[in-house]
Amino acid sequence: MKNLKKIGIILLIIGAILATIFFITSNNKALVPFETTQMITATIENKIVATGKVIPEDEVEIKPQIAGIIDDILVKEGDKVKAGDLLVKIKVVPNEQTLNSAEGRVKNSKIVLNNSEKEFQRNKNLYSKGIISEQEYNNVELQYSQALQSLENAESDLQIIKLGSSDGSSVTNTNVRATVPGTILEIPVKKGDQVIQANTFNQGTTIATIADLNIMIFEGKIDEGEVSKLKKDMNMIISLAAIEEKSYPAKLRFIAPKGIEEGGAVQFKIEATVSLDDEYFVRAGYSANASIITAQRKNINALNEAVIQYDIETKEPFIEIEVSEQNFERRDIVLGLADGINVEIISGLKKDEKVKVWSITQPNKKDENKWGKSK
Repeated sequence: MKNLKKIGIILLIIGAILATIFFITSNNKALVPFETTQMITATIENKIVATGKVIPEDEVEIKPQIAGIIDDILVKEGDKVKAGDLLVKIKVVPNEQTLNSAEGRVKNSKIVLNNSEKEFQRNKNLYSKGIISEQEYNNVELQYSQALQSLENAESDLQIIKLGSSDGSSVTNTNVRATVPGTILEIPVKKGDQVIQANTFNQGTTIATIADLNIMIFEGKIDEGEVSKLKKDMNMIISLAAIEEKSYPAKLRFIAPKGIEEGGAVQFKIEATVSLDDEYFVRAGYSANASIITAQRKNINALNEAVIQYDIETKEPFIEIEVSEQNFERRDIVLGLADGINVEIISGLKKDEKVKVWSITQPNKKDENKWGKSK
């Protein structure tokens, strides 16, 4: 019985030893030898990206000078026009009350003219006989001339109301012409639509929109956290979503003094003049991204940001320098400009010194056999 107990105790001790050995070996993972890196010569830039679109610098809305109905449209969207080119013809539909008043003025002017003519002829005979003075005759002649002019004005007004223009006029209000050279961007009306002219209470109907597509600007918005970094005349690079692998230089010309809240963030409007070329046709309204370089360092000593460490207490940056094979010592450094990948090293590191790159642990052989070789 005692022998059985001794054997049991021995077996327990052996099992405990084996379990301890297995635990130690299964959790013991050899460290990968630390790799090293060195400084490189690089160019580091800090950029701000603004989203927006490219639009013509000036868009002109063409509006009629008279109310009526579109009778004929002589151009289409995309056509290039010159100032003075005929765009649309309008058929006048006179207002009945206005027409009636104009006809009444013509009739009244004829009555006044008829009476003035009789008075003029009578005084003309009296003046020729020396009965009245020259001054009296001149007054009567003036009244007759005024009556004649009033009739002409009334008839001209009536013709304008009926036809849109008077005889002998070099400008026909029913013919809508381009006021500037450019490309027809939009014709929001069609034949048969009723249009009105601009007045005190109404902006009028837009017949067409014309713009010069050779002069484009970038219009976008930028977050309030970045707007303080911008200055007028800064260089920009414009990338268009519709034209891949092509970018255009631009120059910042406007930063809005007031922001607009959108989605809980304050956005500021910016504008930039875009320099186009003849390689591609840039259409109005293309979505675009603007890259603005706010800081740049060329041909500087730089290091990958992944190897930089920071002191827990002082928050100051430091690295570990290899002094002998796989032996490292701490070195405080001074950093400069960073772009998220590389960072400028101002001082604390020499060009030929090797910097430790942090590694990971290797799985042991048992794990490799069980789960397959690690990649």
